[in-house]
Amino acid sequence: MSNVQSILAFNKEFVADKKYEAYVTDKFPQKKLAIVTCMDTRLIELLPKAMNLRNGDVKIIKNAGAIVSHPFGSVMRSVLVAIYELGAEEVMVIGHLGCGVASLNAERMINSMKEHGISRDVLNTIENSGIKLKDWLRGFNSEREGVIETVDIIKNHPLLPATVPVHGLVIESKTGELELVVDGTISD
Repeated sequence: MSNVQSILAFNKEFVADKKYEAYVTDKFPQKKLAIVTCMDTRLIELLPKAMNLRNGDVKIIKNAGAIVSHPFGSVMRSVLVAIYELGAEEVMVIGHLGCGVASLNAERMINSMKEHGISRDVLNTIENSGIKLKDWLRGFNSEREGVIETVDIIKNHPLLPATVPVHGLVIESKTGELELVVDGTISD
């Protein structure tokens, strides 16, 4: 049985047994918080548990490395939607130790693309359109540095209200211990 078939079979029982009732909430984050974090599989359950978060408490925006790579890209748009449309009043950027993006090697990834059938013509077309793949696919030197850079991009975004604190944290991928890297608390 494929993954999709297995998931759909489980889902049918999940809905029939009304197991969803334990997760019913609305679209507004109860803690008025948006979190930008990594897509790493270790964080799926660990991060919410380590922060005492329940379904409906926060908006979680996940991507590789918990980074905002472009101030007008989809991650930043999601942060702004969380604030302006869904009532978030605070933002946290949470990276994690042992992040694969820290060791991301653009050249190795491009070679892997070629091995998976992406032609040199496609890569050249992308490069000729102004996208520098080696820059776009780069990682960062340390998890803390990645968090600090992303906090800076969000905090200084021209569309972010000055009243929204932006914090940066790093979570230990095994224990869930949080380290505050940037305290974005706004003093009156």
